[in-house]
Amino acid sequence: MTLADIWVYTEVKLYISPTLRWKLKKTAVISLGCPKNQVDSEIITGMLASRYCITADPAEANIIIINTCGFIEDAKAESIETLLEMAELKNNGICEKIYATGCLAQRYGQELLKEIPELDGVLGDGDLDTIPLLLENGSKEKQCTYKKHQDFIYSHEMPRIRLSPPYFAYIKIAEGCNNFCSYCTIPQIKGSYRSRTMESIIEETKRLAAEGVKEIALIAQDTTRYGSDKYGESRLVALLEKLIKVEGIEWIRLLYCYPEAFSDQLIEIIAKESKICNYVDIPLQHADNEILKKMNRRNTAEEAEALIARLRQNIPGIFIRSTFITGFPGETEEQFQKLLDFVQRVKLDRVGVFAYSQEEGTPAAKMSNQIPIKVRGVRKDKLMSLQSDIACNQQQKRIGKILKVILEEEISQQSWVGRTEGDAPEIDGQIYLEVYKKHLPGDIIDARILEADSYDLKGEELK
Repeated sequence: MTLADIWVYTEVKLYISPTLRWKLKKTAVISLGCPKNQVDSEIITGMLASRYCITADPAEANIIIINTCGFIEDAKAESIETLLEMAELKNNGICEKIYATGCLAQRYGQELLKEIPELDGVLGDGDLDTIPLLLENGSKEKQCTYKKHQDFIYSHEMPRIRLSPPYFAYIKIAEGCNNFCSYCTIPQIKGSYRSRTMESIIEETKRLAAEGVKEIALIAQDTTRYGSDKYGESRLVALLEKLIKVEGIEWIRLLYCYPEAFSDQLIEIIAKESKICNYVDIPLQHADNEILKKMNRRNTAEEAEALIARLRQNIPGIFIRSTFITGFPGETEEQFQKLLDFVQRVKLDRVGVFAYSQEEGTPAAKMSNQIPIKVRGVRKDKLMSLQSDIACNQQQKRIGKILKVILEEEISQQSWVGRTEGDAPEIDGQIYLEVYKKHLPGDIIDARILEADSYDLKGEELK
């Protein structure tokens, strides 16, 4: 098959020329979990695109690949539920083969094969590049692959079929993690921190820009430590200096920036360069120093608060997002109150809250004084309720302001929904706009904010 036989159209589907379509088996790739997993799913889809007819509908697929998530209990439950749903399709539909890959497959590969007999194979997280070979080896034996020492990392030379809108893309700049937070299984699943080369990231960005991408989000388990393994020091600022020069890219968004590695140089380049969104995602996890130490976090609550102050002083109007964990082992009511007081005091724009998940194989899982699951959830709800009021007040401050907005979907002739630079896709809120000109998805315009609630905005295009 030649490239002339294949072309990519909008949304998710890959379309094959009619003369070849009937010869190829249909394959569906289901992506679960975080944006980092989505990039892996896009690489899997790209590798299979020249061999199979890719479909977005699992019900019409002969082969189904589920890229699972196994980070916390809720994610594992979603992955298991999806695997069981796909097993039903195999039992009652046209599906012939089902494979699991990703984080859950890495952690529990043999158990999955035992508990879900419909599965034909399980691939560990470091075996994405072997998927085409697995599907085509002709063996009737169930396959289970697992790398104890991870070394896989994708490059710009690997094919990729994006699952995101045409104007947006994630770029994974590193794999793995060396932080070893006591509650986290990522180092066990993904292996040690491995940065991509700067040249590979730049080439991929240029290719995405040529495809019409206007906004990229840089992601890794720890974005701020990019390059520390490969170049001996963090090279995130140096990477950003290169990326802002790529023609066609208008927004660069930073996700997963750890507070202790957030340098003054990084603050400076965000403040100086208009292409870098005035938005940072900094997972803080808690605000009691004893809990932070037990979590094996490398910063204190005071240092986190000082960083937030520096960001706001140097980048007026910046949107700051963070995540917190409630109910960590041994968390007292007083320590939880410290967290509430911190959130009330620093008034973050965006906050995600997770009830602690006792993950097998982590140091935290073995700690005494595990908090009852119900208490963890109650504390999560209490923190989210507090943050909802804070977010609403923060949003009110933006009424009357003029913000950059990327348009995503036309609702009617003069109405669009989009995102401000303070809103990451599928994570944060949206803005509903009245517009006065003709536009296309991905256009970036200036808009005046008219109304706001805790999550979404209403506005109008500047005439």
